[in-house]
Amino acid sequence: MTRPAALEGVLVLDFSTVGPAARCARILADYGARVVKIGAPPSKSGVQIEPVYHAYGAGRGYERIRLDLKSEAGVETFFKLVARADVVIESYRPGVADRLGIGYADVRRANPRVVYCSTSGYGQDGPASQWAGHDLNYLAVGGYLHMSGRRADGGPALPGATVADSAAGGMHAALAILAALLRRERTGEGEHLDVSVAEGVLSLMSLAIDEHLATGAEPGPGHDVLSGRYAFYDVYACGDGGWLAVAAIEPRFYANLCKALGLDEWIPRQRDDAVQDEIRADFRAAFAARDRDDWLAELAAADACVSPVYDIAELARDPQFAARGAFGEAHHPQHGAFRQVAPALAGMDRVQSPVEVGGSASDAEALLREVGLPADEIEALCASGAVA
Repeated sequence: MTRPAALEGVLVLDFSTVGPAARCARILADYGARVVKIGAPPSKSGVQIEPVYHAYGAGRGYERIRLDLKSEAGVETFFKLVARADVVIESYRPGVADRLGIGYADVRRANPRVVYCSTSGYGQDGPASQWAGHDLNYLAVGGYLHMSGRRADGGPALPGATVADSAAGGMHAALAILAALLRRERTGEGEHLDVSVAEGVLSLMSLAIDEHLATGAEPGPGHDVLSGRYAFYDVYACGDGGWLAVAAIEPRFYANLCKALGLDEWIPRQRDDAVQDEIRADFRAAFAARDRDDWLAELAAADACVSPVYDIAELARDPQFAARGAFGEAHHPQHGAFRQVAPALAGMDRVQSPVEVGGSASDAEALLREVGLPADEIEALCASGAVA
């Protein structure tokens, strides 16, 4: 018997297109929530970024409707949907939703059980609340960039992933929504969640920040184990130009590594600051003598806490990910079939059969019929432009 999805029956109204809120909606949809994407009519979408067809899980499992929230009819239509909703997600600049008449106070009057999640760069109040920003900005103010490795000119390296959007914002928001839904089961009341992406970065950076707050230390690159102080936690080039990531923190892993490299003399001096440059030099010379995958085969068997630095094409072919069903199939009406990252679901079956992506105009009509609008009213809303 197929188990129901964890969030089956939860209706989410989502105003986001890209960024942290969209990541949050993706997580909720993958766990079975019914997510309705609400966008502006094309002529009134302003500066909103529309993601490419293969981004953000390619829209799998979403329904779509376009509402003109600057029209009375558009707002009224939104509140017909709100009456049945469990969650509303918005990522406007603080104050905009209130000015449109769809802020938390407005929504709560219509449905006190709604969990209303406002995601923003810096939070709904404070001196930076109106600042525009993207992933890089939040990583900058939250200390992530400062702790990152340095470019040739001494500046912090650009991150290779949208860590702030995905983890500090999207996962942060999804976790808060799930907690609020659980509390609602006990109290019957919804609530307003004020998710600051920058504050989410602080949480990700808590090891370094808490050390500073407790001791006055000023962490930076090379400060400790995780930021490059020791040779046993670094990346090394191999003979074929490939790279290996070494994270042999525990003495047992470090000893296994040194033995495999023929460098037993460094085993007792794992954390001796005076010789780290020498250890690194010997590690570099040893790794450079053989190709990456040759080393990987030996070091994986030696239990040395080593892994390959994959490029994107390589990871898409990785047998471990394949065995775990980490990739699925999708189909787009214009772009055809393609692979995508499958939902990362702990405790649930991954998506195995191809999923249809993109949404259609019929979504809006079906939604409006579902909330009780007759056909002639739906036709009038579409003719007026309140619904696109």
